Formats: sequence, C-alpha cells, structure tokens
Amino acid sequence: MSFPHLLEPLDLGFTQLKNRVLMGSMHTGLEEEKGGFEKLAAFYKERALGGVGLIVTGGISPNFRGRLAPHASQLSFSWQVKKHKIVTDAVHDGGGKICMQILHAGRYGYHPFSQAPSKIKSPITPFTPSAMSARQVRGTIKDYASSAALAKKAGYDGVEVMGSEGYLINQFVSSRTNKRDDEWGGDFAKRARFPVEIVNAIREKVGQDFIIIFRLSMLDLVDNGSTWDEVVQLAKWLEESGVSIINTGIGWHEARVPTISTSVPRGAFSWVTEKLKSEVNLPLIATNRINTPEIGESIIASGQADMVSMARPFLADPDFVNKAAANQSEMINTCIGCNQACLDHTFALKRATCLVNPRACYETEINFLPTKNKKRIAVMGAGPAGMAFSVYAATRGHEVVLFEAKSEVGGQFNLARKIPGKEEFNETIRYFINQLALHKVELRLNTRLDASVLATEKFDEVVISSGVVPRAINLPGFDSPKVVDYQQVLSGQVEIGQKVALIGAGGIGFDMAHFLCEKESSTLQPDKWLKQWGIDKSYEHAGGLTEEAEHHPGREVYLLQRKTSKIGKGLGKTTGWIHRSVLKQHQVKTMTGVSYEKFDEQGLHITIDDKPQILAVDNVVLCAGQESNRTLLEEMKATGLPVHLIGGVDVAAELDAKRAIRQGAELAMAL
Repeated sequence: MSFPHLLEPLDLGFTQLKNRVLMGSMHTGLEEEKGGFEKLAAFYKERALGGVGLIVTGGISPNFRGRLAPHASQLSFSWQVKKHKIVTDAVHDGGGKICMQILHAGRYGYHPFSQAPSKIKSPITPFTPSAMSARQVRGTIKDYASSAALAKKAGYDGVEVMGSEGYLINQFVSSRTNKRDDEWGGDFAKRARFPVEIVNAIREKVGQDFIIIFRLSMLDLVDNGSTWDEVVQLAKWLEESGVSIINTGIGWHEARVPTISTSVPRGAFSWVTEKLKSEVNLPLIATNRINTPEIGESIIASGQADMVSMARPFLADPDFVNKAAANQSEMINTCIGCNQACLDHTFALKRATCLVNPRACYETEINFLPTKNKKRIAVMGAGPAGMAFSVYAATRGHEVVLFEAKSEVGGQFNLARKIPGKEEFNETIRYFINQLALHKVELRLNTRLDASVLATEKFDEVVISSGVVPRAINLPGFDSPKVVDYQQVLSGQVEIGQKVALIGAGGIGFDMAHFLCEKESSTLQPDKWLKQWGIDKSYEHAGGLTEEAEHHPGREVYLLQRKTSKIGKGLGKTTGWIHRSVLKQHQVKTMTGVSYEKFDEQGLHITIDDKPQILAVDNVVLCAGQESNRTLLEEMKATGLPVHLIGGVDVAAELDAKRAIRQGAELAMAL
C-alpha cells in the first residue's frame, strides 16, 4: 500500500472510520435550490463511493438568526428532517459516513436579523448585528443541541460544530468581538463558556454513540485573536465535554492573510495542528491546502495529525481516495486552489462547481454516456478546452484526434504555471496528459490542423480550440523590440530590464507584475511564505500574527490601465484582495485613467488628467487583453464539415479556463 497511514482505519470506540481522510465542509448552493437535496445526495454519494472516510456537509444553521443569508439552510424543525434523510441514505448506500456541520453565522450573517455576542459590525458584511441577551444565548445553545438531535434523526453519523473562521462561536471566544460583562464575557473562562456549553448540551441530547467534531480556531490570524494558551485550554475543555475529534480551523474570514488560495504552500498550516497534538488525547485533523495523497500521507506519518481534511480536492476528483488506494495518484484531478468556480460562486450566491471538473455539483446533469453514433472528430488546439473536450468525447466512445501546432499540450496553462504561486497548473496539465492516454486520444504534436489534413483523412466533425493571441496596440514606437507582449515574456523569448511598464491591469497584468517582481516563488518555500504574510509560527502573539517581512522587489514596475476604476476590480471576489496585497508588497506602482501616446528612447509617454508625463522604463509589456485565434476558421468551414468553437477562440475575454473546460464538457455531451 503506497499510503498506509492515510488509508489506515481510525477507531473512535463506538464507530470506525475506514481511513484518515475527511471531506471537509463546503457550501455548494444546492442546499437552497429547488430539488437541491436530490442533487446534493448524488454529489455526496459519488464521493462516498470514491472512498472518503468521512464527509462533512456545508454549514446548516441551528436557528433563523444564525443563517448565513436570508434563505440559507437551517435544521430546527422535524419536518426538515425528511430532505436531509435523502442525503444520508445516499451516502450510506455508497458505503460512507457523513456529519452535518452546524454553523451559526453570528455577525457574518448577510441579513438584518444577525446576532452576535456584542453589537460590533463585521468588516465584510453590511449589517450590524444586535447583541444577544443572556436569555438568547441560552436559547441558542439549546438550538444547537436540538439541531444535532434532528441531525441524528435524519441519519447523520455525527455533527461538526463550526467554532472557527470568525463565526458566532469564534466571536464569543475572542475579546476582539466579545465585549460582554455578564457570565458570557470578560475573562477567557467566561468567553469560552459558550462553546463548552454547546458541546455539553449536544452530547446530552445525542448520547455517546454519535460523532461530535469541533472545528477549533487554532490560528485566528486577526489582531486581538486567541492566544496559544487560550487555544490549548479550550481544546482541553472540549475534550472533557465529550468531543470525538478536533478539526483545525485557520483564519477568520476577515483576516488579511490568504489561507486556501493556490499561492498558499501545500500543507502550510499543519504545524499548528502538530503544536496541539501533545496537549490533548483526541484525534486531530489537519487542514488547508492539502491536495495530494502524498501530502496527506506525510502529515499523518510524521505525527502532525491523525486525519487530513480536504474539501475542494473532492470537488476536483470524487475518486481521490480510491485512486490513491490503487496507487494511481497520477490519475487524480488535482485541486489547483483557484477559487474561481467554488468560493467565487458561493459568494455570488451561485451553485458551486470546479474549474477542473465541471461535473462537480452537476452529477445529475452532466454525464458522459456512451454514444450511439460514434464519430471521428478532429480537434485543433490542445489547451484546456481542447484537452477537456477530447477526453470527455473519447470517454463517450468517439474517435478523437487532437492536433497541436506546438511541441507540448497545455496552451495558456503553460504560461500560467510560470507565475509564482500558480505552480498547481502543472497538475492539471499532468492530469489531462494521462487522461488523453487512458482514453486513447490520438495526440499529434507539432502538427497544424488545416484543410489539407481534412481533405486526406475522413472526419465527421471539427472542433476548433486554438485559443487566443495577445491584442496588439498600434502607437508610435510600439514596433520597438523593447515593446513586447506577455506571451513573449512568459515563454522566455525576450529579456526584460529593471524598469517595466505594464499596459493592462486585468488578471494578466497582475500576473505579469508578480512574475517580474518575485524571482523565487515563496509558494515553494513555506517558511518564507509564512514570514511574507506575517504569520508567527512561534505563536508569541495573540492571533498568530507578527510583522510582515520586508520585501525587496526585483524590478521597478508600473501597472497601468485606461479605466479610472479601481485597479483589479474585475479579479476574483475571494482572491482579488490577495493579488492586490502581493503587488503592494512588491511596491508595484499603479496608475489609472492613463492615455498612451508613444514609446521612444526616453521611455513610455502617457497622459493622466490632461497632464503628460514620461515613464523612463526599459520595456513595455502589453497585457491589454487578447483576440480569438481564428486564422484557419474560414478554411475549416469551407470543408463543409460541422465546425464547433470552444474556449478562447469562441470568446476572447479575460483568460477563462473555467468556461473553456466547461464548454469542452458540454460539447462532448452534445455530439
């Protein structure tokens, strides 16, 4: 067995988990959709069949005021049990176990009825909560216990009490948000009384043969957060109260430190779980940016934790555990931590899915059934769209020939993976290469598909996924060899000087600024990354924060845009602030409302607010968008064969691998 520690059973006394892998809590949006619990059942069952040891649902509120949003899910009444049983029956039918997460949003509630220990507004929500009365505090504790009892009635194997990420329980525990002077506030023992009473009440209601996981905030990453001594003391009190397992919580949602995005090193926070290991006798779960069986095995084998939690990796690949058990980790569709289709969707109140796996949360809607009409299909371009279509179409039984003019597959991913913090894109390329081979897609590298090929070989359909080309700008001096595009820079075709102006402040401009400023990726150096973001690994400061390390940018970079709107406005909702922070760390100078005039030996001539100025730069890099690469489109259409466009060649907006891969999947279903 390649991963003996990861795949070893875990005995909890009254029940046994078949391995050490937890599918962590994720809100999918299906919880609120009409007929969503049937879809949720299919989603979780597929993961249960995929071998995961224990599943935890997205957060379910114990009462109305605890909802995350006005129509978010809660479990408070007997009539609500029936729909939850659809999910638990499906998971048990798939051979799995499942816990329901109980989550009270507190001041993070996105509605005017939110409550918190004190009347203090959150910086990330528009509503100011009302302060709970002592009676309401006691009532909320009862609501947690009642919700857990209903969960047991619905067939759940346990509950996870959400005590981290800055939600209600965290708000009671921390002096940052708890300013009460009654029995629920003041010294730490009083602030911690709330979670302890919740666990006591739940255990009394559900008995001893029911899993209680407590998601403990081990590292708040906010000012005036918990001290390490407080974390340890609360863990010990929770153990005495009858918790079965303690899960690691990292960072409040309002923290200005990235915790799960792709730029976070793999397993970057397992050290804090290890720090608690000697303090309690309960199984501990390590979490955050654990996305391969190798990382999970290392964490458990080294004694840092007893289990590992992976949430989004199970969006990317429901068969993660089975593939690991079969020693086929190279076949796992690895989560790249991009947030684009999961968290960004959730915060936009859309159904979550996955950039690299568009079937995630669409298990009842996107399926690649065997075709009754086998076709021979020519595909032009082996970027994300072309590779995805080829694999999915071949899965259905079509004969697919994939043409790529370059010497390697990957398209724009080959450029993206060179950006510091985006090394995970290598994994997607690796996955598709293995899938192309598995499904016997004929791959022709260094071969351009044109009409002559179609004239000599018989094909039934043509799919064009030839991607994009950088948009050129026609201005005086822009024909200089010192004015280049982002593809030339990332592919190593040109040398760049120490002073650089970037034209275009979308995602490509941000990536280029990061690439030019950071010579060595801190993502690949965990200790350096922790210092970069001011994380105190020694935990001498409350909340685990210290001063950020000083940065010495490799270049002087200007990031320019024509628009007068905020730089980076169009970036991902959950990652945009990270990209802006990185540029600030590297002292990138940003300018908006820029008119470009010319480039000459003096530098780049621009105008802002009718005031001309010259940026004395060595190079200008064009990051001002791209155009569809439709060079051979008319030639393809002239063959008379059905022609389909997917990916960037269809729509050349900001590079969008999520749309490209999904288009490939949808077309493969349709043909």
